[in-house]
Amino acid sequence: MNKDLTVGKPEKVLWAFCLPLFGSIIFQQLYNIADSLVAGKFIGENALAAVGNSYEITLIFIAFAFGCNIGCSVVVSRYFGAKLYADMKTAVHTTLIFSGAVCAVLMTLGLIFQQPLLQLIKTPEDVLADSSLYLDIYIWGLPFVFFYNISEGIFSAMGDSKTPFIFLACSSLSNIAMDILFVTAFNMGVAGVAWATFLCQGISCLLALYFVLRRLAKIRIEDDRARLFSRRILGEIVRIALPSTLQQSFISVGNIVIQSVVNSFGASVMAGYSAAIKLNNLVITSFTTLGNGISNYTGQNLGADKPDRVRAGFKAGVRMVWLLCVPLVALYLLCGEALIRFFMNAPSVLAVESGLQLLRVVAPFYFVVSVKLAADGVLRGAEMMRAFMVSTLTDLVLRVALAVFLSGGMGTLGVWSAWPIGWCVATGLSLLFYLRKFKKQPVAA
Repeated sequence: MNKDLTVGKPEKVLWAFCLPLFGSIIFQQLYNIADSLVAGKFIGENALAAVGNSYEITLIFIAFAFGCNIGCSVVVSRYFGAKLYADMKTAVHTTLIFSGAVCAVLMTLGLIFQQPLLQLIKTPEDVLADSSLYLDIYIWGLPFVFFYNISEGIFSAMGDSKTPFIFLACSSLSNIAMDILFVTAFNMGVAGVAWATFLCQGISCLLALYFVLRRLAKIRIEDDRARLFSRRILGEIVRIALPSTLQQSFISVGNIVIQSVVNSFGASVMAGYSAAIKLNNLVITSFTTLGNGISNYTGQNLGADKPDRVRAGFKAGVRMVWLLCVPLVALYLLCGEALIRFFMNAPSVLAVESGLQLLRVVAPFYFVVSVKLAADGVLRGAEMMRAFMVSTLTDLVLRVALAVFLSGGMGTLGVWSAWPIGWCVATGLSLLFYLRKFKKQPVAA
């Protein structure tokens, strides 16, 4: 059901909207974790290393899908809040056409360059073949990733966070079952993990597209007809999507550089890092998804000319992410070793120690980075993309440079220490940009 985020008590409205998003986060992470979990448990440490190694490259593709999601979501939420339904529908159609073209280009480049890229990041020979196989299958399923993300963004822009949650829950649980089936019953190895994800993403994508287009068809337009494509609206979408895509792409490239540093320590450290980074990404993706909810809330309220509600929404968002931080930080600090071991059947001591060390270094700083991602949600929703990019790139450059520099003298501890430093500096910048824009606005009751 579509929901107007411009009326009602801001905190109550944001909580009601973001709770299904939080449920979606859990199932989205089950998607991401399932491949590594099944690979490590049922195939072996090298398979876990291969899936984790490939995952860093898949994040480049996901960056473009995420950018299209955000660009469409922010523009659609603004038109929805302003009740300009013809422009809203045109924005949806324009995004679908544009995203299809971008996806086709990425698939072509991915299939041509994935092998050289794996070699460029120093992928060890004993995991190279499986990494390449996993990537090949993933790239063929890229249209499903793109169009599912766009559908999810459209639902969220119209205030509906429940429908994507239902699709994602069913798809994620099916993915886990198919992962296990393909690997244990059919003995398909890493290929089975990849094909399970391909099939489940495909089904969820087609269902999401069908329901979002049906939802749009029910919205009546009285005075104007929605056009199939608009260069003006494409410009609005790209203005939001491009910085978001660049942000995620730069982060992905940075993560690949960090992955290459980790690869130099051998397969055991790679396996430990793969397990720990999945757990870390669960947290960061959770904060980012809630930040996307804040973006939709901000976009709708600015579209309805209600900027006073934005500050109240940001404060409510910070309270939400901090409530999420408390159990996650406690879990990672107290039960980190058990969580790392959960990904592997017979892990080496070095694999467990490496993953546990990463979790212990970064977990206390989740309280810091969560504030940054909440502020970033407001910046995106307000279309303050230059400020958003400055903050994000500062974080990335610091993390990558420090990871490379500190690894020489401090080993893996130096690599892990780069995360908190980058987060702290970037959080300060995001807060500064947010306060410059909204500190003079009254807070809505």
